[in-house]
Amino acid sequence: MPRSMQAGDVLAERYRLDDLLAENGTGRFWRAHDLVLHRPVSVHILSADDERAEPVLQAARQAGPVISRRLLRVLDAEVAGGLCYVVNEWGQGDSLDVLLTREGPLPPRRAAWLVAEVADSLAEAHAAGLAHGRLAPENVLVDQHGHVRIIGFGVEAALRGLPAGRINVDEIDLVGLLYCALTGKWAGVSDSTLPPAPEVHGEVLRPRRVRAGIPRMLDTLCDHVLNPQHAPREETADHTARGIRDLLLDFIGDLTGTHVPVPGGRALPPVTPPPVPPAAPTAVVPVVAPEPEDAGEQPAEPTAVQPAVDPHAPTPVTDLPTEAGMPVFHDDDEVDWLRARADRPEPPPPLEDLPPKPLFAPDPPEGEPVRRPRPGSRAASANPAYWPWDASQDSAVRPVGRDTGSWSSGSWSADRWGTGDGLDDTSDQVPGRSWFRLAMIVGVCVLVMVAAVAAYQLGLKPPMPGSSDDEPTPTATTPSVAAPTPFTGLTAVDFDPQGSEPREENPDQVPNVLDGDPATSWSTSSYLQNFGPGGLKTGVGLVIDLGATKGVREVVVTTEGGQTSLAAYVTSSPPTGIADLTPVGTASGTGPLTITLDEAVSGRYVTVWLTLLPPVGAEFRGTISEVQVLG
Repeated sequence: MPRSMQAGDVLAERYRLDDLLAENGTGRFWRAHDLVLHRPVSVHILSADDERAEPVLQAARQAGPVISRRLLRVLDAEVAGGLCYVVNEWGQGDSLDVLLTREGPLPPRRAAWLVAEVADSLAEAHAAGLAHGRLAPENVLVDQHGHVRIIGFGVEAALRGLPAGRINVDEIDLVGLLYCALTGKWAGVSDSTLPPAPEVHGEVLRPRRVRAGIPRMLDTLCDHVLNPQHAPREETADHTARGIRDLLLDFIGDLTGTHVPVPGGRALPPVTPPPVPPAAPTAVVPVVAPEPEDAGEQPAEPTAVQPAVDPHAPTPVTDLPTEAGMPVFHDDDEVDWLRARADRPEPPPPLEDLPPKPLFAPDPPEGEPVRRPRPGSRAASANPAYWPWDASQDSAVRPVGRDTGSWSSGSWSADRWGTGDGLDDTSDQVPGRSWFRLAMIVGVCVLVMVAAVAAYQLGLKPPMPGSSDDEPTPTATTPSVAAPTPFTGLTAVDFDPQGSEPREENPDQVPNVLDGDPATSWSTSSYLQNFGPGGLKTGVGLVIDLGATKGVREVVVTTEGGQTSLAAYVTSSPPTGIADLTPVGTASGTGPLTITLDEAVSGRYVTVWLTLLPPVGAEFRGTISEVQVLG
């Protein structure tokens, strides 16, 4: 290109370049903004002396007159300022490859509808002698309204150096799109980033052998087009774009009143049925009632007017009210409606009121004791009129603790020693008082134990005999960490993954950074722009080979020339780029720059990546005199 285009530049004093989307050789694909009509557009830019420039312009001129609501139109095509550019309408949405990667294969009916939309536009273009040339999943878009849009008609193939007018390739790629939407595998002629369709002995597997549940009609269509040797000789099916469209529309069926969801959570609007012609006017014939036999006794009936029925007139159609319902999608991809029940179900029986439970126990009958012993206990067998706290009862019968909760200590002592004389009268003792005292004693013991543990934890324990309070407290000693030492036997190579071929940065100077002589150095190439988002590169650097996997704790890089910024990466294999790597540290400044790691990082290759170069006159160039890796 005559000059490097950057974000923010204005092309032809009209199109402001916003985002660089793709590169292909000397070609660039940008998202831009039309400053005249204030709308987003897509721009393909080539150098005017590129061998693809003339075919691209020719393809744009041929695709311009094609009118189809699904094609992203060509808005402008020109050669100006040493650049060849083609401006297309911008489409917002998800391409088919992104949709399949995110959501998986589509249901058969949705896949057939999507491909039928593409086939309808291709049928119109093929009738005019034009072809897309590269109908890959990346060039089929489902926009934010659920409509199918086709990207790069004719221009995409010209940018890749493919010949024009490949209608037969479009037809195979069209069925490849159907195969891809059903299985998630690409079986077309054009290249795609999706995984290829599985093959056996050079033949593409039928979709039903890749994914279960695919209708036989779609499976046969894919197999006969992708494997022509499987098609019977007497077959008369039309496998052109128009024929494929008709087959898919026959499979989809009538969409009247049915909302068919499409990928992306959107719905296909229902098809409006054709209006019904008005019925022919009905002739009105008066019908006169017969006269009664006795006209004097029976009054005459009024004359009734009834319409005459025409046997050749069409049967009138009564419009039924719209019945709302919820769509139900079956496993075979058929759509039905969940309708309301015709008869109303009987209401459930009323709940029976539960009998109320008394808050307190009912009063016993007159003459009955308030509390009865548990059946089977010794108290029940000894005295049926048992009352556990009645002092008048026989003290020889000792109540069981689990039945009464306690018993009188005086009565128990009299039973134990055979005498009850001189004992205090226990008739006024409150039941449960002994248990309350026991609980208080247990609580006091627990408090004492907690206080003792707290005092021990706070260091208030009493001094041991023979100990002195003046004894020094021993201090804990931490083991010393050995200082990192530099590795020897290192080798280095220059690293420029973002440059053009041969991707070199003064490789003959690279050994100078490991010779231990600060007077020798390695320098990058000179750049008109510094690294960063506004430059053509994000950086260049060196890859240091340690010879084996070692633990890296420190990297020291001695720079020259001025303010320099760098990052260090440690990997187990030689890097091919830095986009997927995470730096172990960064440094910025002049002279020696040190990156110290908190913990040793294991690896064999250490990449020193320069991200900011010092200015040298009107250019930018970085210089490194020494590199040390310590561990």
